[in-house]
Amino acid sequence: MPESPLLTVYGRLFEAYGPQHWWPAETPFEVMVGAVLTQNTAWLNVEKAIANLRTHDALSAEAIVAAPHDQLAAWLQPSGYFNIKARRLQNFCHWYLAQGGFTRLQTWSTPDLRQGLLSVNGVGPETADDMLLYAFERPVFVIDAYTRRIFSRLGLLSAEAGYEHLRATFEQGLPREVGLFKEYHALIVQHAKVACRRRPQCGECVLAGACPAAQTGAA
Repeated sequence: MPESPLLTVYGRLFEAYGPQHWWPAETPFEVMVGAVLTQNTAWLNVEKAIANLRTHDALSAEAIVAAPHDQLAAWLQPSGYFNIKARRLQNFCHWYLAQGGFTRLQTWSTPDLRQGLLSVNGVGPETADDMLLYAFERPVFVIDAYTRRIFSRLGLLSAEAGYEHLRATFEQGLPREVGLFKEYHALIVQHAKVACRRRPQCGECVLAGACPAAQTGAA
C-alpha cells in the first residue's frame, strides 16, 4: 500500500528539521496557559509573559484567579492583547478549578474534555486542541494558519475548508499517535517560519519539488 501524502510530507520535514521538542513547558498547566497566551502572538512573547507569572509566584490556577485583573494584565503584557488575555486566562482557570483541576479532567473522555474546553469563553478549537494534545496527551491534531498555508500550497487541502474538516482529514490520514501528532504540528510551525512564509522562500523549501505552487510560481 502506498504511503499517504500526509506521511510523506511528515517524513521530509522530519528529515530536514529533526525532532522539535515541542511544547516547551514544565507542567501540563503551563502548556494550557501558553495555549491561551499564544493566540495572535509569537512564542517568544509568550515565554516572557509566563516568566513574569513564574517570577511573581502566579503560575497556578489559584493564583491567576486570585490576581486583580490589572495586575494580571500587567504580567501578561509581553504577550499582547493583555487585557483580553487576562480575562480569557481567568475564565479558563475558574473553569479548570471548578472541574477539579488536571487530575479530574484527565479522567474525562476526549470528546467530553474537548467539549468542556470549548465551553470556556476565549477557548477556540485551536487552543482547545493544543491543550488536548500537549497537556492531556490525547491524539487530536492541531490545525493552525501554518497548516492551512503549507498544505493548500501543496494542493493537499483547501485553505478555505472548515477547522473540523481539516482536523478530521489529518486524524484519518495518519496513524493516530500522540507522539506523531505532536511532532508533526511542531514541524509544520518550523517549516512555515523557515521556508513557507507568507512570501515563500521556495529555494529553501524541502517540499518545493512536490509543491504545485512552487512549480508555477503561484505561492
